[in-house]
Amino acid sequence: MQEYKRLNIKQWAAEDRPREKLLANGVRALTDAELIAIIIGSGNLDETAVELSRRILTAVGNDLNELGKKGISYLTGFNGIGEAKAINIIAAIELGKRSKEADVFKHEKITGSKDVAELFLPILTDLEHEEFWILFLNRGNKIIDKQMVSKGGLSGTVIDVRLIMKMAIEKLASSIILCHNHPSGNITASNADIQITRKLAETGKIMDIPVLDHVIIGHKEYLSFTDEGLL
Repeated sequence: MQEYKRLNIKQWAAEDRPREKLLANGVRALTDAELIAIIIGSGNLDETAVELSRRILTAVGNDLNELGKKGISYLTGFNGIGEAKAINIIAAIELGKRSKEADVFKHEKITGSKDVAELFLPILTDLEHEEFWILFLNRGNKIIDKQMVSKGGLSGTVIDVRLIMKMAIEKLASSIILCHNHPSGNITASNADIQITRKLAETGKIMDIPVLDHVIIGHKEYLSFTDEGLL
């Protein structure tokens, strides 16, 4: 039986040495597979880190967003990917998402539902669970901050109206906008969506912090309560 030995990085072909390529040509010169190879550090007995990374990406159609939705158990199904490497991949993808969020939300002015959708579509479209977010705006409708207030469902038990208004007061917000996604892609407002929107809108009127809109994100499309006359 042939005995396999893990290749030392110096034995790899030149094109399979992503660290050296990064140093010589800069990070933008690396492919997605090469970047993942740096994250995981090594492959398995039959594949270099780059080859293994290519196989992982091929399995998700070379779609990093799709890879980001996969869990640890999925990644550890690949020979050479243990729990620690799987965690590294997931953490790196999450950092990329947060970096994009930071740029997207910085000093943006909201002029209508389209602006809200453009902010949240890249963040919420591909999720397999629901997330409920709040945008806090100043008097000029510029974003002061954003906050995810619920993950995994939408009902009166997970959306705490008092907590949301407390945050709005602490951030000196003049108004707020609600946004959440429907993983199914169906952007029709549910009874729960309507009820929580009305509850927050009524409370906002009392506290002089109006709810300007509630935007539901589907698969590359959205619904605005304000545009549809639901708010």
